[in-house]
Amino acid sequence: MGYLYETHLHTCEASKCGRVHGEDYIDFMMKKGYSGMIVTDHFFNGNTCVPEDLTWKKRVEIYCSGYERAKKAAEGKDFSVMFGIEFNFWKDEYLLYGIDKKWVIEHECMMEMTRHELHEAINKAGGIMIQAHPYRERDYLSDIKLAPTAVDGVEIYNAANTPNMNALGYEYAKDLGLPVTAGSDIHYFYDGDMGGMLFDEKLESVHDYVSAIRNGKGIPVRLTCDGVITPVKDIREQTMPTAHPTLPVLYPEGR
Repeated sequence: MGYLYETHLHTCEASKCGRVHGEDYIDFMMKKGYSGMIVTDHFFNGNTCVPEDLTWKKRVEIYCSGYERAKKAAEGKDFSVMFGIEFNFWKDEYLLYGIDKKWVIEHECMMEMTRHELHEAINKAGGIMIQAHPYRERDYLSDIKLAPTAVDGVEIYNAANTPNMNALGYEYAKDLGLPVTAGSDIHYFYDGDMGGMLFDEKLESVHDYVSAIRNGKGIPVRLTCDGVITPVKDIREQTMPTAHPTLPVLYPEGR
């Protein structure tokens, strides 16, 4: 069976698009069969609901509250809640794992960093930086930005994307030889397909997750509404692109 973890999840405490309080996810995710989840709310340069007219520390306190509420609600249950960040540049977004609230409070400068500078800082702290939904297309996007030299891996299955968008990401990651991840990008309760990472061993902390990804462990999977777990690599429509991107693809190296 293994242990299934959600790696991409938003709460209404920090994400403007979130519809669920952190604590309310626990029973929902457990019933779906997950062993844990990583809260990755939109940071201050993304679709955040954290007010701008506060001190940095106060903003970080509010930002982390969804994660902290979820973690507290999971106490005494066989379910792990871990901390992450979804960080935005020019509408290309990255999942940051392995840093904590203290690190964020001490690094207000992260808002001024380039992709490569942030990647270096996250690595120095012992974490990893994963490009989220790299080939995502939306009506508010004018292009696709890829940063292959500023990431430690690629999210190749995102339940909020179309199969072809995911397949393009899968092909991209495989061509580069980068580690791959999967997640639901969940913002509210729903009964559609979800995603996650399946491991042979239980993860006790986000550092276990970081170590596993660095060492090529874990299987990106799709979880269907009827509970069937399938490795993404075995789903043809999620791995074999049927069309080219309709948006131009840019490589903003060095920025």
